[in-house]
Parts: sequence; structure tokens; C-alpha cells
Amino acid sequence: MNIDFGKMDGLVPAIIQDNVTMKVLMLGFMNKEAFEVTENTGKVTFYSRTKNRLWTKGEESGNFLNVVSMTLDCDSDTLLIKVNPVGPVCHTGDDTCFQEKNTGDIYFLKYLQDFITKRYNEMPEGSYTTSLFKKGVNRMAQKVGEEAVETVIEATNGTDEGFIYEASDLIYHLIVLLTSKGHSIEDLAVELKKRHKE
Repeated sequence: MNIDFGKMDGLVPAIIQDNVTMKVLMLGFMNKEAFEVTENTGKVTFYSRTKNRLWTKGEESGNFLNVVSMTLDCDSDTLLIKVNPVGPVCHTGDDTCFQEKNTGDIYFLKYLQDFITKRYNEMPEGSYTTSLFKKGVNRMAQKVGEEAVETVIEATNGTDEGFIYEASDLIYHLIVLLTSKGHSIEDLAVELKKRHKE
């Protein structure tokens, strides 16, 4: 990564974003050494302008920012770092440094899609998802049908808790089937967006 550290006296802004919720958690600054430590350890490390030293987020609190990906902007002078945070991010105890709750559970579907795609590519032994892929499209489609029927039964004659449980099974198995056919839940979002009328 060819980062331009020359514009701000050896520092670049680092925007920290939750990998699952997509919330912006905080902004910090990195020098070349902080970037290299972050890259090598997988934990976000900043250059603290107040302490005049490197500072690994969570070194005292244990609330580390575990790196998922790092991207450089078009001017090569700002980093976007996607993380899985451990605990609240702000020193005040808030989820973010912008006094926002770090919620957005809908984005877990993207995480789940990525996880299932990884299973499809790697096929680890002992994984339920792997076993579904190995059984083929017919069995996967049958599982979607079974889960759909169970969802309908819970919706009409069951409990709210049971309905949510079975509907979750349905979505999971549908993502598995989509993945096996070379598609993703994002493709469904694109199709629904095309159909949407204000």
C-alpha cells in the first residue's frame, strides 16, 4: 500500500468502521510505524498526538479493534479500516466516538453471506454448511422447502418466537442455495430494488 504520509507531517487519518454494522466508530491518525504495527499485529494502532507515541486501541481497556481490511482512498492519504471491535470504542464508554449506538443487525446478513461463501470455497470438514453443499442442489432446495413449510406453520399456528426461529432457518438455507447456484443475498436486494416503486 503506497500511503502518502507527506501531507500532514507524517500522519494520515484512519477512519475506523465496524465490519458488520458499517457504523463509523472513530477517527484516529497513523504514522508509518503505526500502520506497520497495525498491519503486523491485526490490531489497530494509532499515533497519539497528545501522548506523542504509538497507541494500540485497547491496550489498557482490552477493547481492541481487530482489523478485517484496510483500504486507501483515491488520494492515497486517508485509510478506511474495517474492524471487529471488542467492547465499546470510545473512552467515555459509548459504542462510538460519535455518541451513536453501534447497531445495524440487518448487516449481519452480509456477514452471513460472506461466511457461507467462504465455506463454499473452502469446504471445511465437520461443517454443517459444507455437508449441505456436498449433498447437492436438490437436497439444498428440499431444505429450503421444508423450512418454508415450517415457517408457515409457525406463522399460522405457532408462537412469535417459533416463527422467528423457523424464518431464520429459512433465510440461512436460502443463502446456502443461492451460493451454490453462484448467487448471493445481495442479488435478491438488487432485484427487489429494481421492483421498488415509491
